[in-house]
Amino acid sequence: MKACNEVFGNVHSIETLGAFDGPGIRYVLFLQGCPFQCQYCHNRDTWSTKQNKLMSVTQILSDYLKYKHFYKNGGITVSGGEPLLQMRFLICLFQEAKRLGIHTCLDTSAACFNEKQSNDFAELMKYTDLVLLDIKHIDNEKHIKLTGSPNFQVLSFANYLSEIKIPVVIRHVLVPTISNSETDLKQLRLFLETLKNVVNIEILPYHTHGIKKWKEMGLLYPLLDIPEPSHEEIEHAEHILKDNFPFYK
Repeated sequence: MKACNEVFGNVHSIETLGAFDGPGIRYVLFLQGCPFQCQYCHNRDTWSTKQNKLMSVTQILSDYLKYKHFYKNGGITVSGGEPLLQMRFLICLFQEAKRLGIHTCLDTSAACFNEKQSNDFAELMKYTDLVLLDIKHIDNEKHIKLTGSPNFQVLSFANYLSEIKIPVVIRHVLVPTISNSETDLKQLRLFLETLKNVVNIEILPYHTHGIKKWKEMGLLYPLLDIPEPSHEEIEHAEHILKDNFPFYK
């Protein structure tokens, strides 16, 4: 098996001063490839698993260290696409990051969580400080319509993280007429209350910024008639999901 510094990741892009993907200012690494096909995806060009830009663990950490004075209260976040598609690279990157005392955060929708890879996931979680888990929809049929895949692996991953007590921030994209019904939000709340590791819940308002990218790729954007949620809709969702929630301390 290759040493970690010889393992390469298929990288889509890098944000050196990320402020929205984990605590503090962060180095955010977006990996290429995603098995979900979300209708509102604003990074449509990340779906393909074809080679984009290969970077080694050593290259990425060397790049991180150029900006480390900005990251005193931050660290590294790996997002995508779906980072769990590149498990070996992810384990190596987080392992080496922890050796350098860097806070590690995984931003995932758990699209490829597989209990048959329990050893790999256990190894990854040894080096993971925080997980940002995006639950697209609590209703399985609606999840399939929205992403092209069922949600059982997402909910299984949420339960797995709860069992091993890895701190998790739950993220939910609020899409009018699709994921904002009171019934669905209450069902999501009931599920989240079964978890023992939720440190925060973030409502991510749906936005239309991704339309341009779909058009540039010659693709028809599926949600052209869907508006962005109103301030009142966002507040209502936050009330249902967050009020008096027993957050993990």
